[in-house]
Amino acid sequence: MTRWGLTLPLPGTPLSQHEELVKRAESAGYTDLWTGETNGPDGFTPLALASTWTESVRLGTGIVGVMTRGPALLAQQAAALADASGGRFVLGLGASSDRIVSGWNAMEFDRPLTRVSESVDFLRTALDGERTETGFKLEQAPAERVPIVLAALRGKMLRLAVDKADGAFSNYLPLAGLPKVVDGAPEGFELLCRFFCIPGEREQVEPIARFMLASYGTVPVYANFFRWLGYGDQIEEMCEAWAAKDRERAIAAAPWELIEEAFILGSPEEMKERLGQFVDGGVTLPILTPITTPDKVGELIEALAPS
Repeated sequence: MTRWGLTLPLPGTPLSQHEELVKRAESAGYTDLWTGETNGPDGFTPLALASTWTESVRLGTGIVGVMTRGPALLAQQAAALADASGGRFVLGLGASSDRIVSGWNAMEFDRPLTRVSESVDFLRTALDGERTETGFKLEQAPAERVPIVLAALRGKMLRLAVDKADGAFSNYLPLAGLPKVVDGAPEGFELLCRFFCIPGEREQVEPIARFMLASYGTVPVYANFFRWLGYGDQIEEMCEAWAAKDRERAIAAAPWELIEEAFILGSPEEMKERLGQFVDGGVTLPILTPITTPDKVGELIEALAPS
């Protein structure tokens, strides 16, 4: 059976109103709840709440950054959630982005591959209950092994995920680029991917989809991801306009071809069919982010639930 995930927190919905929706998702057949971490709630708090509202779903950070937290603190947070959830927790780690680390947090964004690799080594040791090279040891290690998944868009980070982690986490992945991402992944390796699901016809979804691609796709790590996949020419004007702070032109220049490849659009039936193509191509866990008004979130969650 294919695992089926949902992003927390749900767009436009306060955490205090998540309980009913989280229970509804579990009842509808979702196997996983994975957080994001940008400028909303942090990656751990929604999972701590969800651990008390659910019985069997897996809970994962998707993702938390290794440059904005010390490794010992990450180990403490992971151990706490593993304990609170009865062993249902997966630690999703990543370098985050230069915009978040150096821009928003005024911290140095350097050597992302090395920093992630060193963090995995530290956390493996700490979460196994051993003392790290820095002298840190958890007061109480998790009773069960905590899987680690790495945010990995391309190249070296994907290879690091294969070498050191239990899975790789992708985002804004175009269907046409999926074979390049899947290439080299061994059998049994998890490939998780977040999908932004926007119901409606093109004229309804185009404004929000263009804004989302322009704001995300111009961040250097994502722009380089799209260039790596062969979309350099298509995103050039968008990136130039965003860098010049001409948001209106950048949004207008967001390539519709790439939006159609990376976003999940249309009716719920069309969206599920499209998600099935990603699963057939090697995504082992689609993680859905339903983009709609708060009063329709529950309905869309159920409409996109696994068959």
